[in-house]
Amino acid sequence: MWAGGFGMLGALMMLLFWGAFIALIVVAVRWLTDKRSAGPDTSSDALKVLRNRFAQGEIDEEEFRRRKAALDE
Repeated sequence: MWAGGFGMLGALMMLLFWGAFIALIVVAVRWLTDKRSAGPDTSSDALKVLRNRFAQGEIDEEEFRRRKAALDE
């Protein structure tokens, strides 16, 4: 019935091989898409810069609040 090959064991090994191969591709795609979507959080970086400028006296409180509101939008 299985043409003289390894029979059921050969078919099982073939299924395991292809299953592992497809699982490896799925894991690789998920890993690559997670790396791309996990970029730097620019809004928190901008807020840090804004807070530093306010703390150093480069901008006044009104300017700080106006720019912070613009970042929060």
